Amino acid sequence: MRIDIITVLPELLRSPFEASILKRAIEADLVEVHFHNLRDYTTDNYKSIDDTQFGGGAGMVMSIEPIDKCITKLKEARTYDEVIYMTPDGETLNQGIANHLSLKQNIIILCGHYKGVDQRVRDLFITKEISIGDYVLSGGELGAAVLCDAIIRLIPGVLGNETSALTDSFQDNLLAPPIYTKPRSYKGLDVPEVLLTGHAANIDKWREDQAYKRTKERRPDLLDD
Repeated sequence: MRIDIITVLPELLRSPFEASILKRAIEADLVEVHFHNLRDYTTDNYKSIDDTQFGGGAGMVMSIEPIDKCITKLKEARTYDEVIYMTPDGETLNQGIANHLSLKQNIIILCGHYKGVDQRVRDLFITKEISIGDYVLSGGELGAAVLCDAIIRLIPGVLGNETSALTDSFQDNLLAPPIYTKPRSYKGLDVPEVLLTGHAANIDKWREDQAYKRTKERRPDLLDD
């Protein structure tokens, strides 16, 4: 998989990809992540990528020209499955979206800034709009990093255990059940006996019941789906 991220703050994005699972995935050639500074596609001396709104109003708007030039140049080199715009009014990111995108080959992610992008960018280039929650950030970079993490960890070979991602919360509309490790007893709290039996079927049944119980208590809306 290849992910191209268009941003005005590439330095803000680099650190998540220089550590932990994302770094290992890149070093193992399981994914390529490239950052493209939008200011490199400007033509004026000030490298301006925004302007005032037509009709007036507070806040600046990202201009279409540098975004068009960047996306066009990327598309000259390869075909992209999705061109994603990170925006608060996009579809809220969930596990299903992450699963879907993890199967793609080439993705562009455009990070918004200021009041957002000229609407014509969305009309001409964007195939999917994604939000990471009902709140507003200073820019789309942190949202893009969250999206990339959610996608990349699902790529075969990225996680040490291939089945690990399949048992994550939300994969089957259930939250993950409680999990335990050593010691068996700590400050009066014991590991549930069923987990010590070695009986796989009983353990699976316990985990399924606990997942359902936790989901019903914390996220009953998931059961409605």
